[in-house]
Amino acid sequence: MIIRKATLNDASGIAKVHVDSWRTTYKGIIQDDFLKNLSYEKRTELWKKNITKENNYVVVAENNKGQIVGFADAWKRETNVVESSSDLTSIYLLEEYQGQGIGKKLFKELFVHFKQLGYGKIFVEVLEENKTRYFYEYYGAKLVKTVQIKIGEKMLKELIYEWDNIDDVIERL
Repeated sequence: MIIRKATLNDASGIAKVHVDSWRTTYKGIIQDDFLKNLSYEKRTELWKKNITKENNYVVVAENNKGQIVGFADAWKRETNVVESSSDLTSIYLLEEYQGQGIGKKLFKELFVHFKQLGYGKIFVEVLEENKTRYFYEYYGAKLVKTVQIKIGEKMLKELIYEWDNIDDVIERL
């Protein structure tokens, strides 16, 4: 397994993981119609933009066949007004690659990046019903806020977590 910085050529591979992992991760949480209507083409365009944005950091996990099986990204959300901070904006893996430590490697790559940039706080937003929240909690994330968001036609609870010591997170990895 190789973890590396994403290039523009990775956009379609990231989009496939994004759509497929949403369909498995959020089944029963987000409406089926919404998940069914996710588009590889639209997500590819989204990831082309995300990869080329100056302050975005996007990494991929590539299997030994050169296929992208996971990705993670980080950037400072417009809603984040905290100085010297950033956001872990996503970590997704294809279902068949989950539970093998790949997410942990992607997570570590982001936190090493955060440390290199000298950030003091990192935030992550996660749906309450998404089991990934327990992964974040295990690595020291503290719940700071709960908000309501609408995805499709459904209102969902989104949890906002914070890490305030990047070194502690890296040490646990």
